[in-house]
Amino acid sequence: MKLNSYLMFNGQCEAAFKFYERCLNGKITDMMTYAQSPDPSMIAQMPSEWRDQIMHVALMIDDQELMGSDNPPGYTEEPKGFSVSIGLDNPSEAERIFHALAENGTIRMPLQQTFWAYRFGMLVDQFGIPWMINCDQAA
Repeated sequence: MKLNSYLMFNGQCEAAFKFYERCLNGKITDMMTYAQSPDPSMIAQMPSEWRDQIMHVALMIDDQELMGSDNPPGYTEEPKGFSVSIGLDNPSEAERIFHALAENGTIRMPLQQTFWAYRFGMLVDQFGIPWMINCDQAA
């Protein structure tokens, strides 16, 4: 079994995934707009101003995949009740990723030592996605 996070946006998916590609040193391997769908009925159902929004995107980070899309109009909800969690064993990489993702976002818990981790922090990025960064190893 493999679990993947699939993030939903309201028209900001492309910008968000280009940001994540940079922050997480990943590689976007697939990005398709609604207009590029092979299903003509899907294209016909979408408002014309929405056809250039992202129907599906995949970002590979090492051997992990993060996916997402822009929800069709009226289907987007504020993310709540979850966080995308990143586990690391390199404190400097944890610091780099935490501060990169926090750019124009909101830090909920600064990256710090806890009883369970050498470094742990929580933030909501500029696109409204909650993240947790956990680093188990001391330098």
